[in-house]
Amino acid sequence: MARVVIIGGGPGGYEAASAAAQLGAEVTVVDSGGIGGSAVLTDAVPSKTLIATAEVMTEVEEAGELGVRVVGDGTGDAADPASSVRVDLSVVNQRVKALAAAQGAGIERRLDRDKVRMVQGRGRLDGPETVVVGQERLDADVVLIATGARPRILPGSEPDGERILTWEQVYELDQLPERLIVVGSGVTGAEFASAYNALGSDVVLVSSRDRVLPGEDADAAAVLEDVFERRGLTVLGKSRAESVKRHGDGVVVTLTDGRTVEGSHALLAVGSLPNTDDMGLAESGVSLTDGGFVQVDRVSRTTARGVYAAGDCTGVLMLASVAAMQGRIAMAHALGDAVAPLNQSTVSANVFTAPEIATVGVTQAAVDAGDTTAIEVKVPLADNARAKMQGVRDGFVKLFCLPNTGIIVGGVVVAPRASELIHPISLAVGARLTVDHIAQSFTVYPSITGSIAEAARRLHLR
Repeated sequence: MARVVIIGGGPGGYEAASAAAQLGAEVTVVDSGGIGGSAVLTDAVPSKTLIATAEVMTEVEEAGELGVRVVGDGTGDAADPASSVRVDLSVVNQRVKALAAAQGAGIERRLDRDKVRMVQGRGRLDGPETVVVGQERLDADVVLIATGARPRILPGSEPDGERILTWEQVYELDQLPERLIVVGSGVTGAEFASAYNALGSDVVLVSSRDRVLPGEDADAAAVLEDVFERRGLTVLGKSRAESVKRHGDGVVVTLTDGRTVEGSHALLAVGSLPNTDDMGLAESGVSLTDGGFVQVDRVSRTTARGVYAAGDCTGVLMLASVAAMQGRIAMAHALGDAVAPLNQSTVSANVFTAPEIATVGVTQAAVDAGDTTAIEVKVPLADNARAKMQGVRDGFVKLFCLPNTGIIVGGVVVAPRASELIHPISLAVGARLTVDHIAQSFTVYPSITGSIAEAARRLHLR
């Protein structure tokens, strides 16, 4: 029976553990931060739970167009639904933490049913075949490193958990920030800026680039910026933060050009650092990048025989879904099961702003740069009957296909619940379906998915 030791209990670790147990291995998971990892306990699950409340606030705010009037305790204006609806952040965050804990406990029960041994503590390698946890030495035929990543901190801007916060600390707040300064306009920064704006905070988003979401589709980012402006969210473009300091009951963010921005709270969202320090990795033959990420191939192998890695510690598309897939692939490869190497071109991703931005496959940037040859079409949601009924004006569906063959190679959806709507496009990309396959498939009328079929029809014979 193969002995598998997994260091880290996040999605890469617990999914790998279940896969290895199913394949008959003797599995041990070593974890110091709680089963579920940051994705379940402090990152993806908590943030999306918070965003779920923000989504309700957005829907209420925009319900007036649909003829809905919300009159709360009599203090609000019946013509302005938002004025009569308030968020109790302490209740919201209690729910956030309770759901995260319940999800983590559920995963732990699942591993227990799979007869996976769980060891509390910080694991490190002593050679490629031994994991050391405190005084215990665990011999292994296969080792998986799945230690995740942590928030990057600006030098001289140490979080205090009260006014200067990382995204792992915001759930301890019991009152809504009066004026929140979000430093960083990537996915995490944009999501929290969108959420707190919907919850009722005055939000300033500090972006070092000329637009928000510099790594996402430019058309999608433009839609989001328009929405931000309409909802009163301030975006400071081309404004790099130099430091964040506590100032009395508030904070001061100093920009590199000398300007300052004052607020009640600041949220740092300036990237992540891998949790690979002091683990004996290099000494055991595991190669790291200059940034400390574990180097892996498409089946999650490191440069040390028998040692694999998965998740954010590898720096490969830092998504929980990718971490889980890397972990499962690693175990399949190590234990002799059929394995399909990770194909990044079929990975779907989502930005949980309002509206959401979902993507898969080929990007507009790659097409514009000439890195790939594809043709595209964009269908605005403003033309969609169901969107009109729901009062949705912002967003679009974009499809990319290969010329001549019409094979779909990518797509972008900007819409409410885009995370759900991207799935048929992901299936098309993964199965190499053509635009005619999509165009000739029935969609419900009226539906937002009808715009996906419409985009496919527009690409016919192009």
